[in-house]
Amino acid sequence: MDNVQDKAATTADKPKHPFPVVPTTKVLAIGQFTKVPTPEQIKEIFPKEVPATLRLYLAGKIDQWWIRQTQTGPVFLLNVTSLEEARALMETLPLGQAGLIKHEFFELGPLTPLHLLLTAVDAGNEHL
Repeated sequence: MDNVQDKAATTADKPKHPFPVVPTTKVLAIGQFTKVPTPEQIKEIFPKEVPATLRLYLAGKIDQWWIRQTQTGPVFLLNVTSLEEARALMETLPLGQAGLIKHEFFELGPLTPLHLLLTAVDAGNEHL
């Protein structure tokens, strides 16, 4: 009996991943101002930030962007497949170069539970 409990405890300790690993297809970058920009910094940096951001959008690197409702930083959905590339892009922007913003990055990929639907559909269509 103890062996069964030991085996169950060991099995429970191992993390299980019921879904397949998927590729990173986008990166979400959530910006946070490190300090509130002064009026002088806004006048100096923001006229450079906007065109630099627009260039990344036109180059296809930024899919979408927003400002947080708290006005504490921008949020970017980036068309990149690695955290390294996302960090490098954000560091090229004037606010990043001035040290006024930091970003938190999240790798995104296809919704993994969808594979369950494909498996069920594939099993039902084996005769095709």
